[in-house]
Amino acid sequence: MKQVTAIVRPEVLEPLKDALTEAGVSGMTIFEVQGCGHQHGWKEYVRGSEVLLTMVPKVEVMLVVDDDEVDPLIDCICTVARTGEVGDGKIFITPVDSVVRIRTGERGRAAL
Repeated sequence: MKQVTAIVRPEVLEPLKDALTEAGVSGMTIFEVQGCGHQHGWKEYVRGSEVLLTMVPKVEVMLVVDDDEVDPLIDCICTVARTGEVGDGKIFITPVDSVVRIRTGERGRAAL
C-alpha cells in the first residue's frame, strides 16, 4: 500500500474530488494548508505599503491505495491540477506498512 499526498491549488479541489471519486477512490482526507515552494510567496500592497506574503494557501489531499492504483491516480491528479504555472503543487508517494480500521479491527486492504 502507498500513501499518495497531493498539495494543490485550492481552486482545483472540487474538480479533483470529482475526478478521484469517478476514478474509484473510496476515501480521502483533505486539509487546508499553507506553504511556499520556489516562488516564496508574492507581493501585495496593503494601504499603500508593500507586503511580502510568503505562505501560499494550498489544499492537501491524502489517499491510501494499493500499489497498482498509484500511477493511474498520479495521472488523474496531474490532469486535473496542472495549469502549467508555478505553484501547481506536488505529489508525494510514501509506503504504508499497515492499516487498521478501528471500528472492526480489520487490517490491510480490507481496512481501506
